[in-house]
Parts: sequence; structure tokens; C-alpha cells
Amino acid sequence: MTLFFSLKDSSLGHVLVAQSPLGVLAVMLDDKTEPLVLELQNHFPQAQLVAADRDQERIASEVISLIEDPYIQPTLPLDIHGTPFQLQVWRALQNIPPGKTVSYNEIAQQIDSPRAVRAVANACAANKLAVIIPCHRVIRSDGSLGGYRWGMERKQKMLEIEHHRACLLYTSPSPRDRG
Repeated sequence: MTLFFSLKDSSLGHVLVAQSPLGVLAVMLDDKTEPLVLELQNHFPQAQLVAADRDQERIASEVISLIEDPYIQPTLPLDIHGTPFQLQVWRALQNIPPGKTVSYNEIAQQIDSPRAVRAVANACAANKLAVIIPCHRVIRSDGSLGGYRWGMERKQKMLEIEHHRACLLYTSPSPRDRG
């Protein structure tokens, strides 16, 4: 299997976007680029890693746009790999709107597995598509952040970006009010 990858900078640090011929299969975040490439190699040891071409770079730039403006509706082709349970959790996560959070317990309830709260947390931790599958929007029932595969500071920053943007969206006067 051939995987194409791009390394980009964002307000969250370095971002690696990996794509198969079917679509984006990994979006990873770190403060350094080397660990990102090593992690990609570890997850896909049989893959040949190739630098992205122009079209793949365009898709990687769209991922960066999602980081900077989480209210953009993603239309990226995805190549998602996981267990049936993980896929079910990840679909539920994709329905959480920007600026909102839900608890691990609420996700377990939504997918009709109310006793699987820990399994939901594990599915979030196994998510390889940061930002696209917004596991950063899942928090503990007590309101604390819980964990985040890409670091708690990033999770906090992503939620702050979304909250700030939501405040701007809901407090901006409409064109009718300006006139």
C-alpha cells in the first residue's frame, strides 16, 4: 500500500495528513515533525510513504482550514479504518457540532451501549483523524476535559477556538441590524 503524506503547520503545531488512494486516513498533531512520521510508519508498517502531490497537498490544506475554522463543513474523501464499535463511536462524534461538547457517557447512550463508557473513551483514543473526527469535543461527565491523544493543551485550545468562533457567530449583528 502506498500512503501519501504532507506535513503542515497550524495554530495547533505540526500536522501530518496521510492519504491513501481512497482518501484521508490519518491526521496527526505534534510539536515536532519527526514523531509524526514515525507514528505513521508504526501504524502502517507495510506502507510505502511518499510525499504528497499537488492534489493531495490541496486536501491537506483543507484539513488545516478545518483546524483554523472548525465551522467549515468538511467534504474530504475519507479512508477510515477501525472496528465496528469504533466506527459507530466515530460516526457519533462527527455529529457533535463545533462549539459543543458531550460526555463519554452521552456518546455511549447515543450508540445504545450505555455500559460502554470506557470503550467509548478507548475509541476516542484510537482515532487517527484528529479534527475530522472531533474526539476533542468529548469530555467527562463532571465537565473536566478527560484525556486527548494529541495533548490536553491542544484539546483545550481547540475547544477555545470553537467557543470563541461560536461567540462571534452568535453576537455579530446581521446585515439588517447594521443599516
